[in-house]
Amino acid sequence: MLTQDKKRDWSPIIRQFEAIIGEPNVIRRKEELLVYECDGLTSYRNRPAVVVLPRTTEEVAEVVKVCDRHQISFVARGSGTGLSGGALPTDDCVLIVTALMKRILEIDLENQRIVVQPGVINNWVTQAVSGAGFYYAPDPSSQIICSVGGNVAENSGGVHCLKYGVTTNHVLGLKLVLPNGSIVDVGGTIPEMPGYDLTGLFVGSEGTLGIATEITLKILKTPESVRVLLADFTSVEAAGATVSDIISAGIIPGGMEMMDNFSINAVEDVVLTNCYPRDAAAVLLVEVDGLEVEAEENSKRVEAICYQNGARSVRIATDLEERLTLWKGRKAAFAAMGKISPDYYVQDGVIPRTKLEYVLREIEALGERYGYRVANVFHAGDGNLHPLILFDNAVPGALETVEELGGAILKLCVKVGGSISGEHGIGADKRCYMPEMFTEADLETMKWVRQVFDPKGIANPGKIFPTPRTCGEAARAETAKQFEGIEWF
Repeated sequence: MLTQDKKRDWSPIIRQFEAIIGEPNVIRRKEELLVYECDGLTSYRNRPAVVVLPRTTEEVAEVVKVCDRHQISFVARGSGTGLSGGALPTDDCVLIVTALMKRILEIDLENQRIVVQPGVINNWVTQAVSGAGFYYAPDPSSQIICSVGGNVAENSGGVHCLKYGVTTNHVLGLKLVLPNGSIVDVGGTIPEMPGYDLTGLFVGSEGTLGIATEITLKILKTPESVRVLLADFTSVEAAGATVSDIISAGIIPGGMEMMDNFSINAVEDVVLTNCYPRDAAAVLLVEVDGLEVEAEENSKRVEAICYQNGARSVRIATDLEERLTLWKGRKAAFAAMGKISPDYYVQDGVIPRTKLEYVLREIEALGERYGYRVANVFHAGDGNLHPLILFDNAVPGALETVEELGGAILKLCVKVGGSISGEHGIGADKRCYMPEMFTEADLETMKWVRQVFDPKGIANPGKIFPTPRTCGEAARAETAKQFEGIEWF
């Protein structure tokens, strides 16, 4: 066990890493480590002891073996775009960054699959196969920068997860490096493999069971026809009711997204699409796809339902350029919040679609009670909310209050039969809310599974599961040395 009274001598360990991956790929200087002290959840910061950048499965395995021998915690990181602190370094840890593992290893169009390294960017997958009429369905808003490895770790979703599912529905197989450095293959090249679903177990495990170094993905044929409808409403409740009515009518859109007035104006200020009416209380983006006759019929039905629920106008885009313009604002919504607020804190709760109207009213009431504006931009079709709480981090105590408000929203989601996460994961941010969803026996069972893969507790420790220490303190820069203690077990 290593404590604060006994500091680790990193020199021999650094030399071992350099022998494995080369001196240029081992980062130790404090000023360079600053780049890696947080992921997309920038309010949580902690500096790793060392960063390593392997290029192959074998290099990852050798690095992990060093960590295992010395009982050093390691944290895997892709592009660092995660929003739950899943890639937040722990004290004295080794950060294993997969950004250089960016090769597309195999493309098998005949069997509709592709094999990639974890550092491959999400959008590169579609680019690699689009010329042959294929695409990769999971499309987080950060798809032009987020990595496939990170998507696997967090089980990321995106605009099209309503119809096509999240990452786990598109991963066929994985090559893994376990926390003791062993290399194993799980899953395979076909959708359903016999035996335990270890692929499903690993996807969404947030780096606590090991590191994926090769990922076999399912790719889909590009639909014959795609249409995007933009409907604007005078109330958020009317837009929410429209979502439920579309699904109730038996229509499953490729994607269905909602933005409220805060989000609309932020997007128009930054992206300048001139598509979203600035005076609308909410807009609904609905994408229907399939055969030409199917897409045409469903777009007409969706348009009618929108007008029945009080839509002021419905715009239908059929050509690619116009569709991309309509989606451009939604994809840029998070980044655009910087135009109207110095900082924002985003949550990721899920609710039943039938509860949309009620929950959106309650979120507005919570915002008023805590004194903060809440912008709503989210995957309306599957009830995956992304409330963005606007605040100024320079104001003393603001972040703590905003986090409390975010927690109240998550508890509301659970109360109505939902979840505390849809695609961002639990990480360091939401671990204290796990007991809101799961019993003590549930959590203990999950920990048993984790212990089977990682008996020494060195793979991304302090994430997902609550502990008295981690729930009693914040992992921010000024208190980083208290986060998770400095204990190895």
